[in-house]
Amino acid sequence: MNYLTSTGLLGAIMSGASLLRGSRETPITWRAALAWVSWGITFALAIGAVIDTRRAKQGKPVSNDSPVYAKQQKEREKKEKNLTKELKRSR
Repeated sequence: MNYLTSTGLLGAIMSGASLLRGSRETPITWRAALAWVSWGITFALAIGAVIDTRRAKQGKPVSNDSPVYAKQQKEREKKEKNLTKELKRSR
């Protein structure tokens, strides 16, 4: 449920609903088609962000081009640093 209420996903759904309401009675033009393509890209990016966030929280690797990747790398480096400190203390 936490992932379904993400800001990006809610924004994409709301903009899609607004686009649908606005294009019900208008003819399909190149501008309308471009608006729908733009919305589709936005929606796909929002879903991708939700998937990457979920994978990161589960400890699974995230692709290098994801915004979540940098945060995952920092957490991994922090864990490795703490582990090396613990190993040095135990010697």
